[in-house]
Parts: sequence; C-alpha cells; structure tokens
Amino acid sequence: MKTLLKSIALLLFIHPITCKLFAQVQYQQRNDFNLSIAGTSTMHDWEMKTSKIACNATFTFYEDGELGGLTLLNFTMPAESLKSERTGLDAVAYKALKTKQYPTITFNLIKATVSKQGTLITCTGSLTVAGETRDIDLVAATKVNKDRSINIRGSKQIDMRDFEIDPPSFLFGKFTTGEIVTINFDLTFRQ
Repeated sequence: MKTLLKSIALLLFIHPITCKLFAQVQYQQRNDFNLSIAGTSTMHDWEMKTSKIACNATFTFYEDGELGGLTLLNFTMPAESLKSERTGLDAVAYKALKTKQYPTITFNLIKATVSKQGTLITCTGSLTVAGETRDIDLVAATKVNKDRSINIRGSKQIDMRDFEIDPPSFLFGKFTTGEIVTINFDLTFRQ
C-alpha cells in the first residue's frame, strides 16, 4: 500500500499540469427557463411557449472553476403547459401530441461532451413526445456566471413524423402545419 501511495505522489509531482481535480455539482433549474416550439402552416407561422418544467443537471468542474462536463440532465414538462396566443391552435396541438394519453414530454441525457473552453455542450439524449422515444443530438452554448449559475441556450429542429405525430390540420384539412418544428431553449441552472 505504501508503494502505491508513493507511486501516486511521484506521478503528481512529475506531472502536476496534467492532473486537474474535478468536482461534481448538482444543479436545478429554478424558474429561469424558457422553451418555445415554432412552426409554419399554410395560414401563418405559429409559436407555443412554456416556462413550466422540472429539470436537474450535474455538471463537472475543473479545479480552476472551468466547466468540464455534464454527467446528468433530465427534464419533464407538462405537454399542455405549451401555450400559443390562440386557444384553437393549442387544442389542435394537444390532440396531435396525444396529451390525454401522454401528458408529459421528457428528455434524459445519454452522453455529453463539453468544449475545452467550456462554452459549448454537445449531447445525445432520449426525447419522449406523444409516447414515442427517439434519441436526438443537441448543441448548446453555455456560460458559467460569477454566481456559479450556468446559462444554456440552443435550438433543435425536429420532424414531427419522427415521433409518429401527424402535422395538425384544421378547418377540415384546409390549413395544415409544416412537418418541421424548431425547439428553442434558454435556461439558467442554479445550485
């Protein structure tokens, strides 16, 4: 045992620059979250927004305080918390999302990497919408603030058909929405 400890101490003495310590810190999103879904239709563009989401994350930091990794990220959102400026649009969207059967939208991290500067996170996770789960890739800009809170911003285009969602239509099919939607997110995590 003494030989092992001496070997570790020697390695740390010889290579002090390459040996950075990590600290894992649990974060939660607290009311600093904005998510929107934007799309098109044959009538007009549309957008639905929510700030009602439960989200947890575990970030890893280097000893100098620089962001080094993301080891846990999950969120749950009530699907009917998404609201537009038109209640008719909301009703059509909830029907397409099958919110009576599947009331939540969830995301669970599979893997993530953080850029050397700690300013970009690339991750893969499982997104569940309308009862269908698909793995998606996300890229987000990150910023560690002086108070140690972390801002994450990004967007992702998704084809509704990938989740077995037929693009909603209204007025007996006279107007239809486009298949592609854009999810925009801006959140702040705090310890």
